[in-house]
Amino acid sequence: MDLLTALRTHRIVAIVRGDDADAALRTVLTLAEEDIPLIEVSLSGADALGVIRRARAALGPAAPLGAGTVLTARDARAVREAGADFVVTPAVCEGISEAKRLELPVLAGVMTPTDIVAAQRLGADSFKIFPAAQAGGPAYLRALRGPFPTAPFVPVGGVDTEAAHAYLAHGATAVGVGSPLTGDAADGGSVDALRVRARAFLYAVRATGPGAAER
Repeated sequence: MDLLTALRTHRIVAIVRGDDADAALRTVLTLAEEDIPLIEVSLSGADALGVIRRARAALGPAAPLGAGTVLTARDARAVREAGADFVVTPAVCEGISEAKRLELPVLAGVMTPTDIVAAQRLGADSFKIFPAAQAGGPAYLRALRGPFPTAPFVPVGGVDTEAAHAYLAHGATAVGVGSPLTGDAADGGSVDALRVRARAFLYAVRATGPGAAER
């Protein structure tokens, strides 16, 4: 999978984490139906590996499907076996190096410039600024682009539709969105409400064309 091209094309990664595995699967499939194809199933959710396996079977082999909260080498091996074709980590950790050994692309969790350099050395394909809101929001992203002007950044944490628009306008390659998008759908909440939120996020993302920060 070419993760970087997918991030540049779709500009949003949906993060699914829930206490109900069946509801989490419904959430994944609903997001895909609503044209949000880059989806990460967090290992911190209920039966996450089972959700990944079932989602892969339902979506088919060509659909992108990620696994999040990958911390260890064992995590990386498990998600690959379950059918994930990209990995997301919350930090610079051994999950990055093992995923790369397994030829899985990685969206690596970073906070500081030191983290970014360390993740680059491990072979990360892109960089998840997390938690982005607490780090300083779009202004922090803009500051990081000074020393790392070409790094593909994906802010995650506290990203609502307004923040998504702002991050993309400040040069983010994509944004990662959890509860502001999924709400309680992965815990058994309304799928119809999920569809409404998905469409709102797609509108916000598509309203911000690539390169907006330079115009």
